Parts: sequence; structure tokens; C-alpha cells
Amino acid sequence: MSGEPLPTTPSLRLDGRRALVTGAGRGIGLAAAAALAEAGAHVTLCARTVNEIEEAAAAIRARGQAADTLAIDVTDVEAFGAAIAAREAYDVFLNNAGTNRPKSVTDVSVEDFDAVMNLNVRAAYFAAQAVARRLIAAGLPGSIINMSSQMGHVGGPNRSLYCASKWAMEGFSKAMALDLAGHGIRVNTLCPTFIETPMTRPFFENAEFKASVVAKIKLGRIGTVEDLMGGIVFLASDASALMTGSSLVIDGGWTAD
Repeated sequence: MSGEPLPTTPSLRLDGRRALVTGAGRGIGLAAAAALAEAGAHVTLCARTVNEIEEAAAAIRARGQAADTLAIDVTDVEAFGAAIAAREAYDVFLNNAGTNRPKSVTDVSVEDFDAVMNLNVRAAYFAAQAVARRLIAAGLPGSIINMSSQMGHVGGPNRSLYCASKWAMEGFSKAMALDLAGHGIRVNTLCPTFIETPMTRPFFENAEFKASVVAKIKLGRIGTVEDLMGGIVFLASDASALMTGSSLVIDGGWTAD
């Protein structure tokens, strides 16, 4: 050694930070809330379904961690923005609420298009805007994690509408990162492969569909919510302090070829 001190690994802890998770009642959102709380954050679980988020918040508190709830429909962008403006700023935002209507491009209806784009793009965009505005008003840095998908980087059969929404999210996330970097607010996307959740589980009951998915995942299995929890904490924490305008792709190798 030259006498230079050994560097210290940046902490993955989130003690003293406030985190907001949308779509937090089940699936990836619930796992994200649990992971952030376990890392020390005070987590607000946000969704329309009051009983789900109340039950989840109670389970987090039962572990000795901090959690509360915000029952609101994120597609009501005015109400969501007002709710965030009235609260203490959130250091971490997991922008997770989303939906999918898998159909061939020839079968997608205007109603399908509006439903998916309204939640996955419009609501997500303005939710991130609301959190960023509150951070800027408070003079605080932060980490915004937009829940994208591997389908924001590739195409897929019966996924033209979902891909449209997630490619849009990838684009606005990069541009948001540029706008907000001067305020110390980082913006990244998390891009999972197919993850088994209550929303996706019915699709995997189709053996042919499941086999087609597993064939594309080079590690040979469907993802679990636990596969994403470490990445979420990483993006929220100081361990990713130099990362913004980028994507963390957790896809088992799907997009590698």
C-alpha cells in the first residue's frame, strides 16, 4: 500500500429517509415497500385499495419498522400532486403503479390504449413531477425510481401497447434526470423481466406462454419480487450516488441477445 487509506463502501442504509411507493398493495410495490423499510426508511404505501395498503403497513410496523399509507388514485394527477405538496418531501420515490393489456397490435382498442398510457405514462410522469417539485421546494436531494420493464428496451409479441408505454418512460426518465441533476435529484429506471406477481400469475397458468418466457430468460426461470428488492435499495441509496439517467435491467439475460 502507498499509505492511501482504504475506501469505504457507500451505505445501502436508508435510515432517516422518507420513501413513497405507488402501487404498493401487492406484488412488486409491496416488495419495494418492504425492502425500503427494512433498509431503514419511513415508507408511505400508496394505492387505491385501502385495506391492502393498511394491512401491508401494519405488517411492516409489526417488524419494528416505520410505515404509513396514502390512499389515492395516481391517475387523478391533480389530487396526487396536492397530496404530495401538502406532505413532507420524500427522499425516495418508487414510481411503480402500472398496468398491461397484452393484445396483438391489430386488436388493441382506443380504450386499451388510453387505460395503459394514462397510468403508465401520464400518471407516472406527473407523479414524478410532484415528488420532484416538493424536493426542490424543500431544497433536498432525492432518488426517483421509475418502474419500467425490459420491454422498455426491446419489443415482444402482443406487447406493442405496453412497449409504447415503457419506451416512453425510458425517454422521459432520461430527460428528467437532466432537468433535475442540478438539484441533486437522481432519476433512474428499474427494468425487470417477467416477474411472478398476483397480476401476472394467471398468464403463467398457460403452459405454452410460460415456456416461451422461460426460453427467453437465459437464467432459466421466471423472476420473483425478491430478485428486485436489492436493486431497489441500491437505486434508493448512496450506493448509486453517481447513477442518474440510466436503467438497471434485471432480466435474467433476456435483452443480452
